[in-house]
Amino acid sequence: MSTSQGSHRAGRRGGAATLPVHEQPTQVAPLATDPLPVPAQGRAAARRGARRRKAARPAGDGLRRLVPQALVVAFLAGGTTAFVADDKAVRLSVDGVPRTLHTFADDVDELLADEGLTVGAHDLVAPAPGEALASGDEIVLRYGRPVALTLDGYRRQVWTTADTVEGALRQLGVRAEGAHLSVSRSAAISRTGLALDVRTERAVTFLADGRERTVRTNAATVAEALDEAGITLGGEDTTSVPRDAFPRDGQTITVLRITGSTQTREEAVPYAVERIRDPELFAGTEVVERQGVPGLRRVTYHLRSVNGVKQRPRRTGEELVREPVSRKVRVGTRRLPTSVAGADGLNWGALAACESGGRPNAVDPSGTYGGLYQFDPGTWRSLGGSGVAQNAPAAEQTFRAKKLYVQRGAGPWPHCGRRLFQ
Repeated sequence: MSTSQGSHRAGRRGGAATLPVHEQPTQVAPLATDPLPVPAQGRAAARRGARRRKAARPAGDGLRRLVPQALVVAFLAGGTTAFVADDKAVRLSVDGVPRTLHTFADDVDELLADEGLTVGAHDLVAPAPGEALASGDEIVLRYGRPVALTLDGYRRQVWTTADTVEGALRQLGVRAEGAHLSVSRSAAISRTGLALDVRTERAVTFLADGRERTVRTNAATVAEALDEAGITLGGEDTTSVPRDAFPRDGQTITVLRITGSTQTREEAVPYAVERIRDPELFAGTEVVERQGVPGLRRVTYHLRSVNGVKQRPRRTGEELVREPVSRKVRVGTRRLPTSVAGADGLNWGALAACESGGRPNAVDPSGTYGGLYQFDPGTWRSLGGSGVAQNAPAAEQTFRAKKLYVQRGAGPWPHCGRRLFQ
């Protein structure tokens, strides 16, 4: 069809005659709707704007549409080369799904915007979003996917651009050989992500019954690893690491073989001492009114051996068989006299210095005689003393020595008695 025929038919459809193209003036001013020249960098944006303006034109304005078309036909003779050069054939792959398309975009950002694709902080774009585009380029977009990863008992949130579990494990550098996975390796990871529990294979060593056994396991607990090692616990047996703990790579766990028994023992219950003040007795004098009797109790102990080594018995119960009876003692509070007729004028200090060096708590090497004046226990008690002389106050010892002198003279002190008269 010739150019003049096309123009004639267009005129007939619009209801008005038009001149053939070759009869139109050679210089025609551009209409307001014609696109103006734009810099190369913004050509794609200008083209999109032109398309929007074209879609907004009234459908009945036939004449004004045909004139620019005619001009474009004339212009194509010289402008087709530049128009085609701006068109690029590129390959776009989104999450592994490729397609080839033609675009006038100048860079990766513009291409993604034209395709309605947004890029987040965890997404991967190659080449980088600001890179310029050329025909034949391949653009790859992979969306980030959140993974709630629990790796050998430690939980953390990670991101991956892989769309399968196996790809994510490779990308995250997780050793999957021999590992336990909560989902299949071939399972897909959606854009919303998934939860993944991974237990890698670990070497765990058990020391049991004098033997060392090392197993490779992806068990979740020490108890599961024990089963895999063929070790059975019985009775009170346990392990050096809690059985519900997570077994770590290279860990050594000791199996504790425990044997237990019970034992009952009878033990004495100490009696109490009741001390009653008695003003009829001289101070320093004590009289036992009632002897104490120990009680009796029956005590149960748990005896335990760990790997053949006996442990300290543990008390588990007791029963009182007999109540103890307290000891009752009367303690004198009456003030001792310091004077004894017939003995007051003697040199008691010289006698004490000779017998004991003047020390109230002195005891001879045999342990029989004690105090300032070296009383034997029988003599001391016959004079009204209690206990032994070396435990009594010095004044009481001197008082009872005077009483002894009145009874027997200086005879009780055969070597030092003469000192009384110095």
